[in-house]
Amino acid sequence: MKKFLPLMMAMVFALMSCAPKNPAQVSALLDRIGGEGTSERIETQVKTALSEDGKDVFEISSKDGKPFIQGSSLSALTTGIGWYLNHYAHVNLSWNNLTTDLSGVEFPVPEVTERRECSADYRYYLNYCTYSYSMAFWTQERWEQEIDWMALHGINLPLAAVGMDVVWKNVLTEAGYTREDIDKFVAGPGFQAWWLMSNLEGWGGPNPDWWYERQEQLSKFILGRMRELGMEPVLPGYGNILPSNASEKMGVDAIDQGNWCSGFRRPAFLMPTDKRYAEIAQLYYKNLEKVMGKAKYYSMDPFHEGGRTKGINLKEAYYTIYSEMQKHSPEAKWVIQSWGDNPRKEALDTIPKGGFVVLDLYSDGLSRWEKNGYEGHDFLWCMLHNFGGKTGMHGRFDPLLNNYYNALEKYPDGVKGVGATPEGLETSPILYDLLFELPWMKREEGKDWIKRYSEARYGEKSEAMEKGWDILAKTVLNCPTPSQDIEAVICARPSLDVRRVSGWGTCKIYHDINKVREAATEMLKDKERFKDCPNYQHDIADVVRQTLTDSTYYLIKDIAASYEKKDMAAFKAQYTTFLGILGDLNRLLSQVGLFRLEKWTSSARNICDEVPGTTEADRDWMEWNARTLITVWGPEQCAEKGKLHDYSSRQWGGMLNDFYLARWEMFFKALEEGKTISSPEWFKWEENWTRSKTITKVAEENPVDVACELYDKYFSKQ
Repeated sequence: MKKFLPLMMAMVFALMSCAPKNPAQVSALLDRIGGEGTSERIETQVKTALSEDGKDVFEISSKDGKPFIQGSSLSALTTGIGWYLNHYAHVNLSWNNLTTDLSGVEFPVPEVTERRECSADYRYYLNYCTYSYSMAFWTQERWEQEIDWMALHGINLPLAAVGMDVVWKNVLTEAGYTREDIDKFVAGPGFQAWWLMSNLEGWGGPNPDWWYERQEQLSKFILGRMRELGMEPVLPGYGNILPSNASEKMGVDAIDQGNWCSGFRRPAFLMPTDKRYAEIAQLYYKNLEKVMGKAKYYSMDPFHEGGRTKGINLKEAYYTIYSEMQKHSPEAKWVIQSWGDNPRKEALDTIPKGGFVVLDLYSDGLSRWEKNGYEGHDFLWCMLHNFGGKTGMHGRFDPLLNNYYNALEKYPDGVKGVGATPEGLETSPILYDLLFELPWMKREEGKDWIKRYSEARYGEKSEAMEKGWDILAKTVLNCPTPSQDIEAVICARPSLDVRRVSGWGTCKIYHDINKVREAATEMLKDKERFKDCPNYQHDIADVVRQTLTDSTYYLIKDIAASYEKKDMAAFKAQYTTFLGILGDLNRLLSQVGLFRLEKWTSSARNICDEVPGTTEADRDWMEWNARTLITVWGPEQCAEKGKLHDYSSRQWGGMLNDFYLARWEMFFKALEEGKTISSPEWFKWEENWTRSKTITKVAEENPVDVACELYDKYFSKQ
């Protein structure tokens, strides 16, 4: 036996040397984001012993001549990878550039160990609205890229809503509903966010069988990948909703919740005292588990943005919602949004401490945590950066940089983390990079953060880019008011007195537009150096876009003054310039992927390619959902009286020409002819556009060249 011992030991060592050096899911992640072979260039390890107090920790060091990244959890490890890419390799992956070829990028080998401990137990992500304004038409490939981005940013508590239409279809089928009844309840692809938040029923549908089949498969993929990368998905729990006809169809005591936005029928609210309440709640959870699995966190927002509470014992309602969730998953926590009247005092008084995770949804703009820290309940400091998926530079940089730490100091036992809760994604990625680095930083590191970001973003140091971003962070990205995104007048229904684009927005500019032009001037200094850098191409197009749209806010006032004075020569010259800016913006933004209408509509149509047997009519239906959401939003009553039209305005190549420019041309022509265009006439024209299939093509050019040309054209003499 002894003579075989050396041979056996040699075999063991050989097997050990052949074993994967990285966790399998981490190797796959690295190869997806950087190309095949990336995982061979970095050593990684999950080492729980790194953490002594339960807080997530990562360390970046070296091993065998390679970068070595360890994390106390899988999420900490992937965060460490993201940190290494940004701050050592100077590679910044964001929505305009989610994957890249890293084969030619040097991976520096650290000489000393860097250790980072996270102050946030939870790093939350998403808003129900995001699932419509940004994610409604994502393919599986796009979802895969987003989940990888989430892992690199340390997100460990994402909202997961894909597949809920399947869950409800199954619930209602089992409850005796016909397919026709179900079709009237479940919303279509573009509008499921507001259906899930109990605001509407059926709009955008009916959904065909292939849609449900596709959604179930996609849901399982999304949830599988999230869990594989160490995330705990937040699933929609049972918040007492049923179809508005539930009293009639099911014989239950369900309270009519009225209408939302002047026309959409809300789902009903099942009374907690109904004898079938527990049966229906567990029917829901049973079907939820079949499609999406069991979770440790469930999201419920009863009475979101209104609804009727008269006659409802609120404490009893909250207790039964919580109890049924716990019956299904005894260790589960209830994730609730702090928005509107929620969470009501009755909820805070009823749910036991530790049972809630409250999302202080708008901490950066209109925080609520200062009042009483949610009376001892756990809460997260959240950034609600974007409303409606609107295009435009906007943010609150100083509050973002400081107020999470302020909350930690005031409520050290209550603040459990950070969250990003935007209604739409793919704008101002700088803010998201900062937000998810905050818990891994010390407050004092914030003063040099922009310098580090600029180097990561463009791959090398640049004084001009640092200065440009510093100016932007102090101006257009530092809104001093709690108002929503500042809307571009070019996206408004035409008028000589444009004050807002949507019913809840404003066009009033809070920043010094000359400072934004100064930022553009600085950033254009490096146009030759970074001309082929995807991040620079995106950013310079965005900054020049901002300078041009800012100028139209003042130009429309000049146009109105000339018209009022009956100076028709000046009026025509000014509105010609206005229309020219729209045309030039269309040309510029058509060169950048995230700023193209075609990307949005093609993604909607391409979903049909994931399912065999779909038809051209299916593709047209998907595109109608996509176009409707970003224009009229709803039927005429809701668009007009409900103020929903143009809520999701997008400054995109293709849309600027075919929708916004076309509207303004009609308007100025009507003024010259002494005519007016009524709201019903505008709606009819806009609704017709939602059913079109064409987008005016623009010649392909380098976006940096176009940005430089347009900046010189409009601002070189100013």
